[in-house]
Order: sequence, then C-alpha cells, then structure tokens
Amino acid sequence: MAKLSRNALIGYPAGVITGIAYGLNPLFAKPLMNNGAATEAILFFRYAIAVALLGGFLLIKRESFKVNLKQAGVLLVLGLLFTASSTFLFEAYKYIASGLATTLVFLFPVMVAIIMVFLKVVPSWPVWLSIGATFIGVAIMTGGNGTDSVDPTGVGFSIASAFVYALFIVLINRNRQIASISNTLLTFYALLVGSIVFLISSLCSGIDMLSGLRGTSSWLNLIGLAILPTIVSTATLAIASRNIGATKASVLGVFEPITAIIVGTLAFGEALTPNILIGILISIVSVTFMIVVTKR
Repeated sequence: MAKLSRNALIGYPAGVITGIAYGLNPLFAKPLMNNGAATEAILFFRYAIAVALLGGFLLIKRESFKVNLKQAGVLLVLGLLFTASSTFLFEAYKYIASGLATTLVFLFPVMVAIIMVFLKVVPSWPVWLSIGATFIGVAIMTGGNGTDSVDPTGVGFSIASAFVYALFIVLINRNRQIASISNTLLTFYALLVGSIVFLISSLCSGIDMLSGLRGTSSWLNLIGLAILPTIVSTATLAIASRNIGATKASVLGVFEPITAIIVGTLAFGEALTPNILIGILISIVSVTFMIVVTKR
C-alpha cells in the first residue's frame, strides 16, 4: 500500500487535533457562563490571554511581527471571522444544550465544500461521500438526546457560527497574501483582532468585566479556553488547511462534535444514547475512509 505523503502525515493529525481542541469549548465556557460571566468578558480574556502567550512565544523565537499592508488587511478579516464564529457559538449556548450547539457547528464542512465549488475547486467523490456520511452521523448524534431543548434561535446562532468558520478556513487555504506568514504569527494576529473587538464591545456595553470571574477556577477555565479551543485549534487548523486543503481539514472537524458530546455527557450530565454512539462510529469510519482513499 502506498505511503501517505508528508503533507498528509502533517495535515491529518493537525485536523484531528483541531476538532478535539475546538470541541472542548463547552468544558471551559459553560462553568463561566453559569457563574454569571458576560459573553463579551469571557471572550475578551480568552483572546487576550492567548495573545499574551503567543506573543511571548514569538519573542522567544525572535520571529518578526512585521506584515505588509495587504497581509494586514487579510489578517484583519480572519480575526473578524474567528471572532464572529466564537460569538455566535457562545450565544447559541444560551438557548440550546452545549453539546448540541457545538455539534450543529459541524455543518461547516458542507459549507466549505460548497464555497470551494464556487471557487472552481470540486472535491473528489470520496470527499463528498465522507461529507455526506459524517453529516448523517452528526444528525444521528443530534437526534440521540431527547433532553435537548431545540430552540430555533440557538440553532440559528450555531449555523451562523458554522458559516463564518467555513469562510475562515477557505480564506486561510486560498489567500496567497498570507501564504508566507507562519501559522503562529497568523494565529497571533487573528486573536489580537478578536481581543480588541471584544474589549471595545465590553466597554461600549458597560458590563462589569470581572463579574462571575472571581476565584481560581474561573481563571483556570479562561486559561484553558485560551490554550486549547483558541491557540491550539486555530494553529492546527491553519496547518491542516495548508497541508491537506480546506475541504479535507473541515471533514476532520467531525472530532469537534464527538468531543463536545463526550464533554456534555461526562461534565454536564447530558444523555449518552445508542444513537449518539452509532453517530460517532459512522463519523469516524467515514473520516478513516477519506484518509485511506485520498492519501495521495
């Protein structure tokens, strides 16, 4: 059997890590929201901590922060897209169960594939088959928990989060202006934009930035949000998109709803039914099929 290419050996594991890391959003966010912390404050501190950590890493590496004007424009758009995706997802948590909200965000692979078709990059049949199968698997997972309150508002926010996340992936993959920018620097600027946006939003809304954020556990949750669903997921998403393409990277995001459902079950007592287990199995098999068939 032919060996996987170097890009595949880098891109596929990165895509899996992206899904798992992003799926941990509810684990850190829900306790903060349950304690009364405002969404804007949570997202500001999440992004600000991530920017500080990444900035320190870049300084240690002595990597230049310099970008040209065109690159700055693209990075600004990337930051706004990632910021919007996070905002919509956190708003969805207010209306529907966290596992369901994060699961619905997995609509983004279909959206990525459709966007790529408009860009005249048509995915191969194994990729389309994997998209269809993983979507069916996610639909089965979603239908497996009869305790979820399916509020249309929450569903709408989740779908909006998925759409802007798809645009974020395609832009990273297709834009030549930022091709020379390292994954770390790209992540740094995307999150810097987000932290500025959420700071302005918090100041304009007049909220108490520290409300619900007192105590060691709150700050540990913020640090967890900054490292795993923010730094790790954004950096590995850039790596995956650049090495195996936007569509395949998005299909690997199936590990996002799987992780979210496991977190919802273990941490928040959300039901784990046979339907959810069947959906997870279908999704994993379909992703494995895509990797094996499209290894070239």
